[in-house]
Amino acid sequence: MRPLQMVDTKTQYHHIKKEVDEAVIAVMESSQFIGGKLVNDFAQAIAAYHGCKHAIPCANGTDALQIAMMALGLAPGDEVITPSFTYIATVEVAALLNIKPIFVEVDPKTFCINPAVIENAITPKTKAIIPVHLYGHAADMEPIMAIAKKHKLFVIEDNAQAIGNDYIFSDGSSQKTGTIGHIGCTSFYPSKNLGAYGDGGAMFTNDDALAEKMRMIASHGQSKRYYHDVVGCNSRLDAMQAAILNIKLKKLDNYIDARRKAADYYDHAFAGQQKIKTPFRAPNNNHVFHQYTLTLDGIDRDALSAFLTNEGVPNMIYYPVPAHRQKMFDAFGGSNYNLPITDWLTERVISLPIHTELDEEQQAFIVSKVLEFVNK
Repeated sequence: MRPLQMVDTKTQYHHIKKEVDEAVIAVMESSQFIGGKLVNDFAQAIAAYHGCKHAIPCANGTDALQIAMMALGLAPGDEVITPSFTYIATVEVAALLNIKPIFVEVDPKTFCINPAVIENAITPKTKAIIPVHLYGHAADMEPIMAIAKKHKLFVIEDNAQAIGNDYIFSDGSSQKTGTIGHIGCTSFYPSKNLGAYGDGGAMFTNDDALAEKMRMIASHGQSKRYYHDVVGCNSRLDAMQAAILNIKLKKLDNYIDARRKAADYYDHAFAGQQKIKTPFRAPNNNHVFHQYTLTLDGIDRDALSAFLTNEGVPNMIYYPVPAHRQKMFDAFGGSNYNLPITDWLTERVISLPIHTELDEEQQAFIVSKVLEFVNK
């Protein structure tokens, strides 16, 4: 059996090694490392994949969120509504800009923001909603967009973990996550479903004016070289990463299919285990399984994690401390929140290896070790 990895980017690379190596060497020979045709080609290709007008590459997913908030004119004292059960980057950038995050509960089945609790969190200072498509499952965007329209709020989608997910509306139409709100943000961190071999990110929008403003902000606020119209930052996707992503984008749907196949195997293997809840798949979205996350009930999650690690089975806990309980948000009243569902999940979730190179022999071993602990 091949050694187990939480994400096996090395084996994936070996399958595309010839294409990647040639592309990287071509970048080195061209000596055009920043901007240029490869970055523009990737921006056009990923916009086309998403069926949206504009994709603006940047340095990483965290920058994408910050640039989105800046482009929408969010200012100190404004509020944004967001789940606490998320990676810290989602809300870190709000705090960085002195925007107050208002934390709300998630749906315990989907792990995503619960639309039913959003309206009660809206105040005169609320300017935006930031739904997070967590673990590869889409937040329920149709009611979220209806709430945003009713209250004249912006929607920034954190799509770092769900690229390629098709959200299905009640009329049967579908749209890629990251293109439903006013701006969508994603990350190309190496472990992502579409991962670079370094950092990278992008913003998506169908709004021409927003697209132009985000391009300017990402390039020191300049509309043309040395003419700076707005305060910006320096956030660029380099040409080498664009060359790699151009190759991997063509394979993204196949990568997603491989993840779904692995998820199906796990689902079947854990069926009937009353103490294990496998990931929920809502009928209105096409889960892309960035993570395969179990919810445990009546099992010592931390003891299981330690057991699996000792047995050579990689595992992760995403996320052991919710955002509202992080020290960085004490100044924003984080400790005043009562989010029992979020707290309950942080004590019970555990993620198993899932990636494009996972084979049945590896999965059988992983499952056997989980069940050995659960049923002892």
